[in-house]
Amino acid sequence: MDLATLLGILGAIGFVVMAMVLGGDINMFIDTQSILIVFCGSTFVVLANYNLGQFFGIGKIMGKAFMFKIEKPDELIEKSVEMADAARKGGFLALEEAEISNAFMQKGVDMLVDGHDADVVRGTLQKDINLTTERHETGIGMLSALAEIAPAMGMIGTLIGLVAMLSNMDDPKAIGPAMAVALLTTLYGAFLANVIAIPIANKLKLRMAEEKLNQELILDAVLGIQDGQNPRVIEGLLKNYLAESKRAVNTTEE
Repeated sequence: MDLATLLGILGAIGFVVMAMVLGGDINMFIDTQSILIVFCGSTFVVLANYNLGQFFGIGKIMGKAFMFKIEKPDELIEKSVEMADAARKGGFLALEEAEISNAFMQKGVDMLVDGHDADVVRGTLQKDINLTTERHETGIGMLSALAEIAPAMGMIGTLIGLVAMLSNMDDPKAIGPAMAVALLTTLYGAFLANVIAIPIANKLKLRMAEEKLNQELILDAVLGIQDGQNPRVIEGLLKNYLAESKRAVNTTEE
């Protein structure tokens, strides 16, 4: 569970609702027309930009902003060095029994055990990296589109409300509801974009960067093992993926 995402969004929603409650009756901030225009209208505009499979997968994608488990790079480095030691002593077949929790790393090791050459290993794993990044980018794109569309739908609702208000200037009772539509659609659009869509899209960008870094680290590790490099050399290479403050100098050679 990513507490930062959960607390951030719930905290923002909580303070907005608190401000509404302190401002008077919260029911005055609820308008069915405005909800239909912004929330339903924005959803269908996003749908128009993507296919049904991508659209209905958005829930799973958004879930990664809240629930996402990923290995730390230093853990992957430690595992890679361990496998490099094993391969150096017993050959690639020694890796067959290795316990590997990362599916991407397991795929790379399986290719080594099966005897594929370096170009095939590199090409296959790089393709996987590209496809994973593409899936992340689709989800980010959908949420970014929602962040752009929601305020625009709010503006459309505002114009609808103003037209209704100006068309009924001779009926004072109609002016209030029309003005409420005009203002609340703007509020809903800004809320949906800035409290929901943009924070989740940005968190998914972070997830994409984390996963891509890990996969590229694993790719370098697998190719280093295949090339028969010294485990300490592989460790030094892979530590370039860590922040400089986390890189431990290790000059020990086998």
